[in-house]
Amino acid sequence: MKVGCIGLGDIAQKAYLPVLGGLPGVELHLQTRTPATLARVADGLHLPEGQRHQDLDTLLATGLDAAFVHAPTAVHPEIVTRLLEAGVPTYVDKPLAYELADSERLVTLAEERGVSLAVGFNRRFAPGYAQCADHPRELILMQKNRIGLPEEPRSMILDDFIHVVDTLRFLAPGPVDDVTVRARVQDGLLHHVVLQLAGDGFTALGVMNRLSGSAEEILEVSGQDTKRQVVNLAEIVDHKGQPTVRRRGDWVPVARQRGIEQAVLAFLDAVRAGKVLSARDALATHELCERVVRAVRERSA
Repeated sequence: MKVGCIGLGDIAQKAYLPVLGGLPGVELHLQTRTPATLARVADGLHLPEGQRHQDLDTLLATGLDAAFVHAPTAVHPEIVTRLLEAGVPTYVDKPLAYELADSERLVTLAEERGVSLAVGFNRRFAPGYAQCADHPRELILMQKNRIGLPEEPRSMILDDFIHVVDTLRFLAPGPVDDVTVRARVQDGLLHHVVLQLAGDGFTALGVMNRLSGSAEEILEVSGQDTKRQVVNLAEIVDHKGQPTVRRRGDWVPVARQRGIEQAVLAFLDAVRAGKVLSARDALATHELCERVVRAVRERSA
């Protein structure tokens, strides 16, 4: 199975390549326009010259069975379009694109061509978060905070807050019929944003503070007088009377803890089985993010 990895930045090197590089039956091909990075990463994986590519045309000429796109978001539309038009099942880092129209076009193209398109919402596969889907969820609260990183609203929401948005959608136990957005913007930079989703019998609250003094990610789901808390995707605390704590095992790889390994395997298993994956649900997350962007801009106008 020939699998391409396009873009060799931090996320590819730290999370995806350790998984892809160790899979049996996978012939891994790398592509980046930076020769030094290509040589260093390929050398580390002991890849021959024929599996190293500096341009997309050369990579596509190998006859890929699947591709992972980890290039900068700004070039996602161009790269993903090329892959889909070539009939290559494609897994792309979130977001699909910064502009909703581009994301809609890519999802439609994939459907028209009958080609798999998957978006890297790895938290849906993270064990701690996946287990929360089996817990009562009358109230869902997720915080994903940073230190000293206020940012332009669109890039912050689409590059980072999108994880919060998608996790709330994933865990919401029913249809959402009310959406509320609150935010603080100063000098054109988004300091914090709060998203509330509500439906019959549940409320989901997502928070991101880029001036919080702490880099942290905390998810809480509660209902029926019980609560489950997941801290930094590694520690699970169940509250039912006395709290009980489960921590990530010392030998559990970070890629597995964060759901990346599971997302990769699920995508490749679908490709092998000839199952076409749709990004239509992922598009709904992008649509909600666009709604957040517009609400933030209205409040800062």
